[in-house]
Amino acid sequence: MSFKIEKITALMIIEVLGRPESYLKETLESLIKQINEEKGVKLNTKKINEPHHVKEEKDLFTSFAEIEVEVESPAILPVLVFKYMPSHIEVIEPENFIFKNLDFGEMLNEITRRLHKYEELVRIMQIQMQKQDKADPQSTSIEKNAEQPENKKENSKKNKEKTPKKSKK
Repeated sequence: MSFKIEKITALMIIEVLGRPESYLKETLESLIKQINEEKGVKLNTKKINEPHHVKEEKDLFTSFAEIEVEVESPAILPVLVFKYMPSHIEVIEPENFIFKNLDFGEMLNEITRRLHKYEELVRIMQIQMQKQDKADPQSTSIEKNAEQPENKKENSKKNKEKTPKKSKK
């Protein structure tokens, strides 16, 4: 790909959720290290925020890191987005981009390729789950539990209670 833009600076926010509290910092440090080791990526700044307890959840914490990266090509940004799933990304520089249609098409094809790869993984997992359910009919999956007659009865009772009753006139 040949872009007129030599480097792009972007801010990424990466969030994590889990336990224990100390693990979140380690995880963010590890992710930042991996991002910095990506080909064509340079880490400019990083700030890891202190973990906070998630309200109404026992021993569950959340934290996030703000990192500023410099990438050699616009094509690298979609790769970072798909690989590290930031909750936010902001391009700081440059303000404008000029792409040849061929280059822009290549970038879109890379995005499409990655989406197809993820879809393929999901389908493989669905097939494996179906095989597992056939092999072990007593397995307790969420879908099976929701279909149990007892749960259907309870759900219909709850729905009736929530449904406003019509007044008789």
